[in-house]
Amino acid sequence: MSLPGPESSLRPRRIGRGAALTVLFATVLVAAAATGSLPYDDGDPPRAARNGPAAGPVPRPGDGAVRDEVVRAAAEAAADGKPVAQAAEEVVSRSGDRWGAVYDRSEYEDFRRALDGSYTGVGLWARRTADGHVEVARVQRGGPAERAGLRPGDRLRAVDGRSVRGRTAAEVVALLRGDGAEGDAARAKAGSAVVLGVQRGPRAWTLTLRRARLAAEAVTVRRVGDAVLIRVSAFTRGSGALVRRAVDRAPDGAGVLLDLRGNGGGLVTEAVTAASAFLDGGLVATYDVHGEEKALYAEPGGDTARPVVALIDGGTMSAAELLTGALKDRGRAVTVGARTFGKGSVQMPSSLPDGSVAELTVGHYRTPAGARVDGRGIAPDVPAPTGAEERARTVLSGLGTGT
Repeated sequence: MSLPGPESSLRPRRIGRGAALTVLFATVLVAAAATGSLPYDDGDPPRAARNGPAAGPVPRPGDGAVRDEVVRAAAEAAADGKPVAQAAEEVVSRSGDRWGAVYDRSEYEDFRRALDGSYTGVGLWARRTADGHVEVARVQRGGPAERAGLRPGDRLRAVDGRSVRGRTAAEVVALLRGDGAEGDAARAKAGSAVVLGVQRGPRAWTLTLRRARLAAEAVTVRRVGDAVLIRVSAFTRGSGALVRRAVDRAPDGAGVLLDLRGNGGGLVTEAVTAASAFLDGGLVATYDVHGEEKALYAEPGGDTARPVVALIDGGTMSAAELLTGALKDRGRAVTVGARTFGKGSVQMPSSLPDGSVAELTVGHYRTPAGARVDGRGIAPDVPAPTGAEERARTVLSGLGTGT
């Protein structure tokens, strides 16, 4: 699958935790709860896969027991002069909360900056090909990769001397950023060097890039025949308004191809704004916090006539799944591609005495029809394991034109 800017993940990376897959997926903030804190839906791989089982009593996730135990353990550790984050992690790892995690202050700050649409990297998108290689899918304008002459289709052979053969695209992302299981935090900073082994046809060469602080291109728009293709790679701050503007500016009668493939999530408030571009108010999703039901609604005044086809795949996660479910259940889009990832649990961040943050599951969100996404994903109306964009254009042409 094509990845949503491997260096623009909205999630702070876990350094040296033994799982490079933790670098890819995004964190999704839901609307503020009545308490004023922000629950969010997190797309990181399950913690159990990172840390393995742990002995001890198992608080039940989702009912507040885990949070109470984490806060207690953190307070006791602080009072005893012991590492607070470590004590909190021990509780989370044995809690049964498969999406729970603890982040130190700097990791969480990096996450906050990423939500504003900036990231540190070399400015390239990667994907794994059908024959198992990893290649450049896209390069960011003005970024280190473009300045070095890299272009889509170039094959990545090695990163910092480590072969990428047999690695997943997410593991390659970790190496590019310098912060996977084989990296360290210093290497992931702006100005740090990364050495790439690249192949283009028969030519193979090595080049050194310097990571830079870049603005993520979360929304791109282009004409595709008579349609407008709006690709949303992540729901960073302001991306929802960009989607709405693109729909408003689309030529009369033009259909929309909404490409959510590889979208790892982002701010749910932005996904709701994006949904509002196609809906005239009404329900977008429901979610629960400690058993209390809450709802998210679209703003009125969206374009309800223009035909829409949404492209989805296994990399469509979290906020992107929330948008997919809303448009599908409300009859506003035909979905084409492959089943989405299936990440629909809601996390609540809790600050700890040393400035670290524990994120703990408090509930799950559902589509307007009441379907639960977590662990299931959303099946496409039109399966298209290959040639999804062509199939989507065919479907869109059969839907007619907006009025």
